[in-house]
Amino acid sequence: MTTPSLTDMSGGDPPPAEAASTAQVLDPTEPGTSPKYLRGRALRRYALWYGLALAAFSSIWGGVGSLLLPNQVQTLEAARFFTGGDAGVDLQKLTALKNAIAAGTATATPEQSRLLGILADFDASRAQSLALVASIGLIATMVAQPLIGVFSDRTRTRFGRRAPWVLLGSFVGAGFLVGVRFAPTVAVLTVLWVIASVALNAAASPLGATLADRIPETRRGSMSAFGGFGSFLGGVLGSVGAGAALSTLGLDSYFVFAALVVLCVALFVWRVKDGSSLDLRVPKFEWKSFLLGFTYAVRDRDYRWVWVARILLTFGYGVSGALGLYMLQSYVKPALSLAEATKLVPLFALTALPATLVAIVIAGPLSDRLQRRKSFVFAASVLMAASMAIPLLSPTVPALFVQAVVAGFAFGIYIPVDQALVVDVLPDPNAYGRDLGVANLATNLGQSLGPALAGAVVTITGGYTFVWVAAFALVALAAICILPVRRR
Repeated sequence: MTTPSLTDMSGGDPPPAEAASTAQVLDPTEPGTSPKYLRGRALRRYALWYGLALAAFSSIWGGVGSLLLPNQVQTLEAARFFTGGDAGVDLQKLTALKNAIAAGTATATPEQSRLLGILADFDASRAQSLALVASIGLIATMVAQPLIGVFSDRTRTRFGRRAPWVLLGSFVGAGFLVGVRFAPTVAVLTVLWVIASVALNAAASPLGATLADRIPETRRGSMSAFGGFGSFLGGVLGSVGAGAALSTLGLDSYFVFAALVVLCVALFVWRVKDGSSLDLRVPKFEWKSFLLGFTYAVRDRDYRWVWVARILLTFGYGVSGALGLYMLQSYVKPALSLAEATKLVPLFALTALPATLVAIVIAGPLSDRLQRRKSFVFAASVLMAASMAIPLLSPTVPALFVQAVVAGFAFGIYIPVDQALVVDVLPDPNAYGRDLGVANLATNLGQSLGPALAGAVVTITGGYTFVWVAAFALVALAAICILPVRRR
């Protein structure tokens, strides 16, 4: 093993006595691994392009996931249920009639009863279909991400370990994202979205591993905050952009998101070049060690509790947000039309943005300064659980706005600190990609279970009330599960 050297960005090495105070980059201690960015221009450049790349990925989950896919699924399902003379039925008025009948203020005619029966089947079917599309995509991603993490750990190219995966995944994912726009049925849409999701996460997972590769432990909370800022801002702008684009571009909005992710990822790889990994020492590949390697991290006590808590929180968060567009049409009183709901969905994220950004900016650096992570994650989980009770007490649009702000503030605390906590408890410094892939598996598992449970709840109960009950219970349990963590 060679002794690490400290390199100054201006070109020459500083005098030994000044090295610790003037160095901006710490050279790798192992051949083929990445340098560490300590401060200065190198750290700022990484922060900028890392944040923008994460924002591009999040814009897809925020815009495509929250608006484009639900609109497309609803359009496909409506064409299947409301045919012939029923094709022009006003779903908003039909939902208002359903609520009036439930309140005892109206009585349905035989024709209205027939339409209400179709509406009930349609409402359950669209919820199930959207849940199916989202869940299968996330399950496939959940399986693929740890594998991609392992392969990126072992990749030897002159461009480094992560860059080839980041580039290839973004280009393939963008291509299939464009294909989703032309899906003629929910089944075809599901297949195309699954491939797009896997490819995009094949890029996002190694991108996330660069945080562990290139950022020292004392800077990870702040850098995670910057990444969290980019992720959340990207999600909000993606949702707002999709809402605006749908009125002008319609489903052609998919093209915009595909182009954006390719551009931002290419700029990250170009502007934050990694060192060559051709000299990386890679152990001989053995299937037994390969498969057992995925269990290595979860055998560590602290990692295991953080992992379980992440599953539960993302599960609950996924349950609450999976059917947002449909909830505005069927849960709140008075019910909204599809056009009204589409315009309103981005406003929830936009309203929550200031609170989330304030929380991100404060929580990450403060956790670095205090050298504490667990207490921040616990507080964020409790606050998020409390937010889920608000729509239960008041099923109205204003209550949903309040819930969005409270949950947004909680998520702003959670995003950077939980990511830093995960990196802090990684047990094997030589397998960051693999173990972060397993950590991402927790996120994807929770997110994939969320839509599935939400769809099942709507189908079984015929409404959305117990969606919020399930979300509250899961996030509260996540808060409890973070308590046994010993490290900070």
